[in-house]
Amino acid sequence: MTEKNQTIFGKIIRGEVDADVVYEDDDTLAFRDANPVAPTHILVIPKQHVVNLFDAEDDHQALLGKLMLTARDIAEEEGLEEDGFRLVVNNGEGVGQSVFHLHIHILGGRSFSWPPG
Repeated sequence: MTEKNQTIFGKIIRGEVDADVVYEDDDTLAFRDANPVAPTHILVIPKQHVVNLFDAEDDHQALLGKLMLTARDIAEEEGLEEDGFRLVVNNGEGVGQSVFHLHIHILGGRSFSWPPG
């Protein structure tokens, strides 16, 4: 038996914590960030607990691709295709990963600078 995912995202997946869900299917869940840094700030997560990209294995390839396509579809639904959007994956505490469950940030609705950070 695998250990229960105790992150906030695991609790959201199980329905133990409320979230403003914008999309859900058998493999993924997307919800608005509770502390947005842009007018549109949505998190897309796999329902399967993967800590970060270093935790991903070859058999996660389809799931990782699905996360990207799901993010694209949500960005389109949010009307971000014209002005664009940014996808961010923080991979490790040193670069800002604060929830250790893989997630993609969809950011849009304002200008962003480059390089980030």
